[in-house]
Amino acid sequence: MNGERITNDTLRQEAEALSGKMRDLYRIIHQNPELGRQEHATSVLVERRLLAMGLETERVADTGIVGLLRGGRPGKTVAIRAELDALPIREESGLPWASQNEGVMHACGHDFHTAALLGTAQLLAAHREELPGNVKFFFQPNEEGDGGAELMIRDGCMEQPHVDAVFGLHCDSQLPAGEISVMEGRICAASNPFTVTLRGRGAHGAKPHEGDDVIVAGAQIVTAIQTLVSRRTAPTEPVVISVGTFHSGVAGNVLDTEARLTGIIRTLGSDRRREITGQFREMVETIAHAMGCQAEVVIEESYPGVRNDAAMTRLVRRSAAGLLGAENVHVGTEPSMGTDDFGYFSHLAPGCYFQLGTADPSWPERWRSHTPQFRVSEQALPIAAALHARIAVDYLTEHENSSNA
Repeated sequence: MNGERITNDTLRQEAEALSGKMRDLYRIIHQNPELGRQEHATSVLVERRLLAMGLETERVADTGIVGLLRGGRPGKTVAIRAELDALPIREESGLPWASQNEGVMHACGHDFHTAALLGTAQLLAAHREELPGNVKFFFQPNEEGDGGAELMIRDGCMEQPHVDAVFGLHCDSQLPAGEISVMEGRICAASNPFTVTLRGRGAHGAKPHEGDDVIVAGAQIVTAIQTLVSRRTAPTEPVVISVGTFHSGVAGNVLDTEARLTGIIRTLGSDRRREITGQFREMVETIAHAMGCQAEVVIEESYPGVRNDAAMTRLVRRSAAGLLGAENVHVGTEPSMGTDDFGYFSHLAPGCYFQLGTADPSWPERWRSHTPQFRVSEQALPIAAALHARIAVDYLTEHENSSNA
């Protein structure tokens, strides 16, 4: 197979030669984080880098970029995803290249993902004539918000040429650099953010019987909805319901007329998602009515969850074992109740989403994502770039004879 000329040694050596460039790029992005839908400078930077490599580029979802590398021979098209957006977190990492944008931080590794994927693009661009097919590079906005992946799809990122398989990695700050974890099947939860607004008659705190205490009603609801998990769901079926905010009242001696709760429901599997959201609405409305209040329940249909295709998961394991060593490829055993909008892509094409270790074993502590102290090991950048390239080459090579191009 022609793809065999792009050996593991070649990818490792060429990725290591690019490590300084990827490191510098990572630090630039980390110092200049941008929130979802505001990634204007980051997307310009990415677009310029891709054009300098001779790739075709297209703007999607306003601040998203799709790079297209056409191989030297016809074949399938594989896509690899990275994200651009940061989080509204004040950085406390102490790094010399810490965020210069107060209150905004790359606390989930999206800067690492972007720098590494640009490294992958450069690796593969140097071998374009050897590729039996095409590679698309998705630089996605607003993963932390309301789903930039869905907006990219609406703008046509999965077509022209049609994407046949899609892959993506995520930093794992608890796993040592050079190791990966991957599992097939359901790996990330579907999410349904909710808002509950309770309304009732206000009253003086000394005369609660003259009003409808929306705070007490809300407290009953916060407690009761947990029974949807503990008593309405099988113990073997993961479900998480979290209330993140509860706002009501203006004074300690006044029963207000309104209370508002917001949170999120996380489920695995479309059937349980449909059941739990219906049960949630019914329970909230019933409790509110029983306590003399009116309830307005808004449940959003958010990320669909992520399911790894069995064949694509096997391919990732083979590719990673060859590049990193079989001892550094771990089989995941439990899905995450976290969410990621990669599922929008993998619902349209077979895909695999896996975890790449980014922890330095010499660190005294391993800082988790979405915290002000989060950090990644820059030593993992060439590993990520080479691994993505290996996966793309292996997919295109293994499907060369079944090309529909």
